[in-house]
Amino acid sequence: MFKPVPSRWLTERLPQARQARRRLLQLGSGAALLLALRPSQAAATALLSVRVWPAGDYTRVTLESSQPLDYKSFSVKDPERLVLDINGVDLGGPLQQLAGKVNDGDPYIKLLRAGNNKPGTVRLVFELKVPVKPQVFTLAPVGEYGNRLVVDLYPENPADPLLALLQEKQRDEAAVQQTKPDTRPNEPTRADDPPPLKGRVVTVMIDPGHGGEDPGAIGSRGTQEKRVTLAIGRRLRQLINEQPNMRAALTRDDDFFVPLAERVHKARRIDADLFISIHADAFLTPSARGSSVFALSDTSATSTAAKWLAKKENAADLIGGVSMNVDDPYLKRTLFDLTQTATINDSLKLGKAVLGEIGGINRLHKGSVEQAGFAVLKAPDIPSILVETAFISNPEEEAKLTDEDYQDKLARAIVNGIRRYFVKNPPTARTKMAKL
Repeated sequence: MFKPVPSRWLTERLPQARQARRRLLQLGSGAALLLALRPSQAAATALLSVRVWPAGDYTRVTLESSQPLDYKSFSVKDPERLVLDINGVDLGGPLQQLAGKVNDGDPYIKLLRAGNNKPGTVRLVFELKVPVKPQVFTLAPVGEYGNRLVVDLYPENPADPLLALLQEKQRDEAAVQQTKPDTRPNEPTRADDPPPLKGRVVTVMIDPGHGGEDPGAIGSRGTQEKRVTLAIGRRLRQLINEQPNMRAALTRDDDFFVPLAERVHKARRIDADLFISIHADAFLTPSARGSSVFALSDTSATSTAAKWLAKKENAADLIGGVSMNVDDPYLKRTLFDLTQTATINDSLKLGKAVLGEIGGINRLHKGSVEQAGFAVLKAPDIPSILVETAFISNPEEEAKLTDEDYQDKLARAIVNGIRRYFVKNPPTARTKMAKL
């Protein structure tokens, strides 16, 4: 049965109830105020820069910001488009420059449009030339970079790597036929000493280190490692393609970033016989100098310096930017089977042959092949070496690295080392492991 509430209870409780109601109203209006302010507060997230890296393999667009960006993306067909909505940024500033950074020669982006989709949200629309498989991800601050939102546009139907390799070989051979004789015919070149390769065609994958978002080491004159390695890599490819029964490919033929594991994948896709990664060393002091050659270690590094260098080179994925959703069987590899052990032994033989030739044009930092856990050398069935061409942190060697004549001599020395390796280790038909 309902009992009436005593009037004294109402008298005591009513002021408390009114006060609680006022507090609820204040909280509600405060929450509403927060909601109203949220877009303008998010707009305070500053975009520091925008960058576009077009290449045949893929195009990368990077938005660097002071705080992590809140975004969502989706694809639209007919015509092909990628839509990227970013919350809490201003349409002005660096975003105004983004459309102008897309050039007509971009393989994948036809046009890039930006506008306010709704208050507090900027919409970027990528009008595409061909169907793509986009990867959109964020990167935490590292090195000189702040927070990054990365858009990688990969072709839905990538080019056949073996066909591209054959076409490159044919172009280089045609260029040799049209080129005038060398103006230095009497200059002795040790690259002509070994006999030409016989037997089946040998394929060499050349890996110019770093690229794109990852400049690598930078010399005192501002020389970027990624540009030096690409120049030497291109020259090395040309020289190899001029050799009978030899052909070469590059993991990158332009200024773009290639993840470490992808460099290994590329070598295995073309059934490479050798993998040679080109770098330009750097150290804490400018006095360090000399060239070095490294192979993979199945135990520990052969020196503290080798271990330090491997750790630095393996950090390339953090700097260049890799989606952590991509499975990476090589970087995770910890157990070395008999195949890997045999490959390392062959890598040491190759490294010794190349090191001996490089010693004829530059001082050696160490007279033997060193070993460490370089991620880029982890192909289980391809002899792989990493050549540190010189110390870019040494002003004298930095000048050498930018000199075309030195680059040519260095490339010729590497070719000569490869040929000497095959003289003692003739190429035979190999049973390839399953490609991952």
